[in-house]
Amino acid sequence: MKTEQVDQLIKDTLTKEEAKFYDSLEEQNLWGMIKGLYKGKNTWWVLAMNIFNILVFGALLYFIIESFDEENTNNLINYWGVILLCFITMSMIKIHMWMHMHRNVVTREVKRLELQVSSLSHQLKSKTEHKI
Repeated sequence: MKTEQVDQLIKDTLTKEEAKFYDSLEEQNLWGMIKGLYKGKNTWWVLAMNIFNILVFGALLYFIIESFDEENTNNLINYWGVILLCFITMSMIKIHMWMHMHRNVVTREVKRLELQVSSLSHQLKSKTEHKI
């Protein structure tokens, strides 16, 4: 069976409210996942991390520009060390955001599975009641 057929079978067994909830759990595209970062309990944390990422990017640009005019080798090495640190910091922040996006996807899938199990158990109960 194709995924669409299985989804249709599940929707047929659900009540209207459950079917509406099931439809809201569909897979999201990239923009939907990014919007999902700004919903929920950790919105303030995501905003703070993005603001910090912008500040680090500004520092990165500043130190790159300053390194072009530097003639002292020791200072140039220090500048490029800070530039490397800025790149690493920005990368870690992005990986952290991707982990939040992945967590949201996994949570959505778990909710879909819970709804499917609930629907199947309801079907089994109704079939066993009819036999008795």
